[in-house]
Amino acid sequence: MIVKGCSSIAQLKQISIFQDLATTQLESLVPYSYVREYQQDEIIMHEGDDLPQQLHALIAGKLEIKKTAVNGKETVVRLIPAGELFAAPAIFGNGISPATVICQLKSEVLTIEREVLLKVISESPEISLKILFVFNQRLQQLHNTVHGLISERAMVRLVRLIQYYRDRDGTHPQIQGDCLNVKLTYYQIARSIGITYEECVRLFKKLKQIVTYQRGGTIIVKDWDRLELVSKDTQ
Repeated sequence: MIVKGCSSIAQLKQISIFQDLATTQLESLVPYSYVREYQQDEIIMHEGDDLPQQLHALIAGKLEIKKTAVNGKETVVRLIPAGELFAAPAIFGNGISPATVICQLKSEVLTIEREVLLKVISESPEISLKILFVFNQRLQQLHNTVHGLISERAMVRLVRLIQYYRDRDGTHPQIQGDCLNVKLTYYQIARSIGITYEECVRLFKKLKQIVTYQRGGTIIVKDWDRLELVSKDTQ
C-alpha cells in the first residue's frame, strides 16, 4: 500500500454518489479524504478486521469481495468496479469487515472520515439516499444469490449472474455478439454461484452456441433471448 495523500476534486467526482455535488461541497471534503494505492492481488482488508469509521470507495481498478466459510470454502460475493462504495459497516455497521477485499488490478481507494461525510450529508441529504440505494441493490443481489443457491439449478444461477453483470456494467458490441464490460474467470463465477470450477467449465460448454467464453474471462453473448430461454427450460 502507498499513501498518496489527500484526494482531488476530480477524484471525488469519480465516485458515483458525489457526481452531482457542487464544487464548493467537494472542496470541503478534499482535506478529509485520502487516497491509497494498492498493487494487484494486494489485500485491502481481511474478513473480521476492525474498520475505522470511514467511507470507502474505489476510484481506479477493480476489487474482489470474498467470504470464507467455516469449512474453508471461499465465495466471491461480488466484484467492485471503479466509482463504487464498499465496506459498508465502516459507516453503518459494527465496524467489522464482513469480507476480505482483494485488488484484482492495481487500484486506488479513497476514504473519507465519517463525521465529515455526515456534515456534507446534512447539507445535501440526497447523498444518503444514494448510499442507501447502492447498498439496497447489494442486499437484493445477496437475497437473489441465497435464493438461487437454495432453489435454482446451476445453469439458472449462471445465466442470472451473466445478466446481473450485463445490467450493472453494460456491454460493448463485437462481431460475435455483446461482450460484457467486466471480465469473469471460471474461478470467480464458480465461487459466485456455489459450484466447482469443473462444473462451471461444463456449463459454458453447454452454452457454446449462445455464449462464448474466452481466455482471461471475456464473455460474449450471441443471443440474450435464447440465453433467457435456457434459464426457463432448466428451472
